[in-house]
Amino acid sequence: MAGLIGIGLSGVLGHQSALNTTGNNITNANTPGYSRQEVQFESSPTRYTSNGSVGTGVDVANIRRLADQYLVDQVRSDTALYSEQETLRKELSRLDDLLGGEDTGLSKSLNNFFAAMQNAAEDPGSLPQRQLVLSEAQSVVNRFQALHEEFVQQRELVKTQQTENVADANTLLNTVAELNLAISESPGVAQGRLPNDLADQRDEAIRKLSEILQVRVNQAGGGQLNVSLANGQALVVGADASQLGTRRNADDPARLEFTLTVGNRTQVIDDQVTGGKLGGLRRFESEGLGPAFDELGRVAIALQGSVNHQHQIGMDLEGDLGGLFFSEVNSRDKQLARAIASGNNQPPQNSVVGVDITDTSELPAGSWTLLFTEENGRSYELIDQKSGKVVNQGRLPDELPAEITMPGFNVFVESGDFSKGDRFQIQPTRFEASNIDLKVEREEDLAFASPVRAEADSGNSGDAKINQGLMFDVRNPLTNAPLSEFSVRNNLTPPLEVRFRDDIDGDGTSDGVMYYDLYNADTGALVQDGVTADPQNIYRPGISNKLFSENPSDPDYRGFQFEISGNPKHGDSFTIRYNSNGTADNRNAELMAALATKNTMNNGSQSFTEGYAGLVEQVGVKTRQAQLDSDSGKTLLDQSVNQREAVSGVNLDEEAGKLIQYQAAYNASARVMGVAQELFDTLLGTFR
Repeated sequence: MAGLIGIGLSGVLGHQSALNTTGNNITNANTPGYSRQEVQFESSPTRYTSNGSVGTGVDVANIRRLADQYLVDQVRSDTALYSEQETLRKELSRLDDLLGGEDTGLSKSLNNFFAAMQNAAEDPGSLPQRQLVLSEAQSVVNRFQALHEEFVQQRELVKTQQTENVADANTLLNTVAELNLAISESPGVAQGRLPNDLADQRDEAIRKLSEILQVRVNQAGGGQLNVSLANGQALVVGADASQLGTRRNADDPARLEFTLTVGNRTQVIDDQVTGGKLGGLRRFESEGLGPAFDELGRVAIALQGSVNHQHQIGMDLEGDLGGLFFSEVNSRDKQLARAIASGNNQPPQNSVVGVDITDTSELPAGSWTLLFTEENGRSYELIDQKSGKVVNQGRLPDELPAEITMPGFNVFVESGDFSKGDRFQIQPTRFEASNIDLKVEREEDLAFASPVRAEADSGNSGDAKINQGLMFDVRNPLTNAPLSEFSVRNNLTPPLEVRFRDDIDGDGTSDGVMYYDLYNADTGALVQDGVTADPQNIYRPGISNKLFSENPSDPDYRGFQFEISGNPKHGDSFTIRYNSNGTADNRNAELMAALATKNTMNNGSQSFTEGYAGLVEQVGVKTRQAQLDSDSGKTLLDQSVNQREAVSGVNLDEEAGKLIQYQAAYNASARVMGVAQELFDTLLGTFR
């Protein structure tokens, strides 16, 4: 009887464990990371008798955790991928909304400014119209500065997120290390029986860690897991966890760099932080925010350079040459701010390095690294940070200063001592959107007129006509020295008379060729003999003849150009003077308004508005791609999660069926015990 009771008891106890396990599955159906468990039964050891072997019941061999390590690893990998893509999408979407918004973007302000300029050109003497130009110009300045400030705020938000995610990652790393220790000390580990709940908690902690950055997981002894970065750098080894950190980047103080501390040793791991939220934030910095800073600054530089130049070659209401309209592109402070010395440079760190903008139409948007490559600190490489390629290299002269020439800008090395490994961040356009400012304060100072004008002599007998000319410069663009023609206030030095003649020797006999000489219109002194000039001043009928050289290196370069067309006669003349009292002149205002559509950027292929539209389009394309990548990553993650759930997830219908199955087995086992009891009672009754 005792054998039958034992068999029934083993069935009751075994199926009670099965019922408890099933109940535990049901109650944890919605617990994140929980893996379904099942009881594994095995027959108790057989008892052998003279009549053969007799079963002794059932034992619970193991309570198994249903988990497929491949599927668990796949969920981690897809989690890191989706988290990276979704983080990038969110940040790019915020940037896209800012740049593309009608009220938050730059396009509306630019259009209003040039529209106000065009309206003022129609009535150049109107002070209200001039005031509107200044008001709209200030709006452009405010919008540039506001956009830059929004970029800065988003950059600071990114840095805050990086710091917070690193703190969360450290918490999870410590959790994994603690769970490793707890699992290794659990009973049954030596027999391969892991504590199921602790294993689930550890897998869930690593999955959450994968949301922050991509990691690799390897099995270790004692049921432990080692966690490392994608390249193998250890994060958790057994019960020991390393610590992630952030600190200001030595090369670019506006950014953070990531560190890993193992014991007393700290190293930079920037390039190893990929995937997850941290990987997405790093990609946004390099692919979205950095280029947006640079492109917006490039538009600001192009606008300042073009408008300033045009305004400076105009004349204001008081007869003076125009001054700066916007702030100077190449002020000393701006030049030095464009080259940032690394905090890791060798002492004495006394270098003076800057960037001079040479041609706004050729200026690219981007960042470069100036790296010194020899112990003597003379050999250098200029590296494009986007492509990683060396775009310029050479050797500094023994005596400074020196210049490193690039399209649109020069890097000047003014003075200092340099060592191998010293580096400088070269950022020609990064900060310009915040530095733009309006310099014109009074309506009267707006230079809407051209400072020179021409007129024909009333006694001319030919039908030749002279246009009203085109201004190029008031300073020599090669030397930046003032042109002598504009060295006297409110005057042209000298005023010119263009006088035609058709004989070389002045004997009154036509030689069949028309020449023109230049005279001082006030004194009558000969300025240039058209016959002895090189090249000769020969007038060609049937075309529009340019009178002056347009080459700044030519000694006869005057900073302006006039053209004569038609058929002049011998003795005809034209005068070119300073445009005194030209308050109704709108020629320079028209040219300034025309800058709205003039291709002054990207090697003459883009206007300001097109350059900004290109930035908006670039961010929009990246945002759309990030959206597609995020959707794709979400699909892959859902598939991986579903595959894991098919193995490890709790199916309530299935568990309900098992409850019925185990309950029936439990009742039947209890009935076996009841039968044994009845037989025992009957046996006792026979002795009464």
